Amino acid sequence: MIEGINEPQVTAWLAAHIRRLKPPVNYTLIAGGHSNLTYACDDAIGKRYVLRRPPLGHVLESAHDMGREFRVISALAGSQVPVASTYGLCTDLSVNGAPFFVMRFVAGLVPHDATHAATLPATERRDLGLQVAAVLAALHKLNPDTVGLGDLGRKENYIARQLKRWSQQWEQTKIDEVPAMDDALRLLSERMPVQVGASLVHGDYRLGNMIVAGGKIQALLDWELCTLGDPLADLGYLLNTWIMPDETTGDVDDAMPTTAGGFITRDELMNRYAALTGFDLTHINYYRAFSHWRIAAIRQGVYKRYKVGAMGASRAFDLEGYKTIIARRGELAVQLLEG
Repeated sequence: MIEGINEPQVTAWLAAHIRRLKPPVNYTLIAGGHSNLTYACDDAIGKRYVLRRPPLGHVLESAHDMGREFRVISALAGSQVPVASTYGLCTDLSVNGAPFFVMRFVAGLVPHDATHAATLPATERRDLGLQVAAVLAALHKLNPDTVGLGDLGRKENYIARQLKRWSQQWEQTKIDEVPAMDDALRLLSERMPVQVGASLVHGDYRLGNMIVAGGKIQALLDWELCTLGDPLADLGYLLNTWIMPDETTGDVDDAMPTTAGGFITRDELMNRYAALTGFDLTHINYYRAFSHWRIAAIRQGVYKRYKVGAMGASRAFDLEGYKTIIARRGELAVQLLEG
């Protein structure tokens, strides 16, 4: 038995919802951690399906998370945004103790880091970079109302709402004074640009959340953070992950996939996106600064949990290194905001 799967009951549910599935089914954990768990489901005739469920121990609020992700992926089927087709959502907790949904298995590589990206043929990396820009543009040009996602979240004041949320997180988890983070928050509040529109925002759009093959994105993954808001927040986040080999600084981001080399430059990515969307990127450094600041605020929460021992004393964690990274993010945000 594999943890997180009630095999007899889940297999029965799969057999009832996937016409060609042949039991028995073998389950393998593909991706774990603090996010939703992903399992490969291999049936008796060699067909593979993918099951997504919340992290172990989550029961109540996770029902919404699974339903949200399933709803978004299902709504995008047939659009210019590549996603895996879905088979069904199970909200009956008696089946597996938590909601889950099942989708088609998509073959390819997930370039989590530079080591994985280095296995991609050099001739495919440039094409992949161009498609990363094209798919993001397609997502942001899609009218949420036309695909039934117009009520996924509030459309207005996206950055203002995000600043309010994460500044509260920052204040609640701050242990030491980090002047750059406070300066960045002040500048972000003072210099907030007018929102360019209300688009579907992925929330974690990066190469590590894509299945790729042949220089193309076969499926975009991890839609649990998807909402409605300012599309340039997605672009700013993506640009911060788009690190060239000559930009490495000894930070953890040095392992980003693009440091493997061969990808289009950050400017080329922006130009491609702008050409496809028509959006004005004059203030893109603001969105990059916001992304740095937001990630630092999120990481501060992780830092505090380890600092106070909430994650267990036996787990190794570089507290000083993490503290330095948080401060560095704040400094990068200030630099971008001040030009």
